[in-house]
Amino acid sequence: MKVYDIFSKRQKRLRGEFPDVYQYVDIPQPLRVQIFYILNDVIAAPIDLHFMKGFSEIYSRLYREYGKLQQAIVGKDIINLFLFNTQVTEHILDFIELSFQLIDTTYRRSITVNENFSKITADEAIAELNFRFREHGVGYQYESGKMIRVDSQIIHTEAVKPVLHLLSDTRFQGANEEFLKAHEHYRHGRYKECLVECLKAFESTMKTIFDSQGWSYQSTDTAKKLIDICFQNNLIPAYLQTQFTSLRSNLESGIPTIRNKNAGHGQGSQLITIPQHFAAYQLHMTASTILFLLEAERTLP
Repeated sequence: MKVYDIFSKRQKRLRGEFPDVYQYVDIPQPLRVQIFYILNDVIAAPIDLHFMKGFSEIYSRLYREYGKLQQAIVGKDIINLFLFNTQVTEHILDFIELSFQLIDTTYRRSITVNENFSKITADEAIAELNFRFREHGVGYQYESGKMIRVDSQIIHTEAVKPVLHLLSDTRFQGANEEFLKAHEHYRHGRYKECLVECLKAFESTMKTIFDSQGWSYQSTDTAKKLIDICFQNNLIPAYLQTQFTSLRSNLESGIPTIRNKNAGHGQGSQLITIPQHFAAYQLHMTASTILFLLEAERTLP
């Protein structure tokens, strides 16, 4: 990862000038330039025409979704268009997400064939991208093929990121997709939909564990019934069940209740508004609970 702790950075840290609170409104010009450098390092010289074709496909896909007519541009001009001539933050994030998906999949598979076409690996490119976002105090990270919003770096590092890693196991494909959908809804301000996907991911995780362990359940079982099965089968060891009484209470009254009261039923005559901080709490609680269940399964005999 090409990051250098230069003198001016050290002085900024001493003066307390690096942001310690994330913002989500703007992608600063220096950050855009640094992302350009990362992409340029991946493409390098001689230019990988197959890789550049991927950017043309990204351009076509996005302009089709935006309902905009394409211009006669190709190659690196596409990168310049999105990074330097686009003002809508979410559109820039769309481009970054699809570009790094390309790096994370197609480029990663072809790296052994086209070693000389690049100065950095896929992992190095993704690591630098995430570092640059943190460095500029912009609250987004590329994880598991998606740009996700980060509210707390501590929570993201200790709960969200480990959960995404563990859910990447093919057994948990459904839960992983639902958890990523929850993040996607959250990023776009669709907080009710975020709560619904959180509950789905929570329930899917439990059902997948039950399938792996051969524990019986009904496909229609609610979260409460699924939680009961967790305790009945000692997913939490018997000698810890007394100490985890409060955990059971949190599991039963936390994720399912928040979703049920706010997103799971009809609104009636009065519209229900889910505040952003409430959806953030739900996301983080879901991540922590799923992480606990996955780690608990690892301890089973």
